[in-house]
Amino acid sequence: MTLPPDIEFPEDIRLFIYRPRGLLDEASVTRAVNILTDLEAMLKEPFDRFSDTSAIDRVELNYQYVIRVSLYRVFSYADRPPVKSAILATDPTIGHYFQLHAKITQESPISVRIFQQREDAAKWLGVPLDRLAERPRERSNQTDGEIP
Repeated sequence: MTLPPDIEFPEDIRLFIYRPRGLLDEASVTRAVNILTDLEAMLKEPFDRFSDTSAIDRVELNYQYVIRVSLYRVFSYADRPPVKSAILATDPTIGHYFQLHAKITQESPISVRIFQQREDAAKWLGVPLDRLAERPRERSNQTDGEIP
């Protein structure tokens, strides 16, 4: 599976990383959720998630859409092993959308936490901080082909 530039899946740490840039809208979120859903279907073992919202400068979402996506994630991931989803949200406006997502997924196997510091997210996920650092896509740690 070839991933777009804003999504990574380093296989060695089994972490889905979503780094939207510029505009965060329904199309970009839907694309990320579809890729996440496909990876969940292909891979046998659960994996955690990290969303870095620090490069977003505009948001064109509404709460109805966020509720719909969050409920979809709750129902599509029901009866699966627990996973962590860390969201780096330093902008309060952006953080409100993800707080709603965290609230809706609260009783599901998807444990969502919002962080203002990258270090705290890395610690909670149990991954080295440098793996969450902003950097260009590199082939050496990037899935580019079929995931076994």
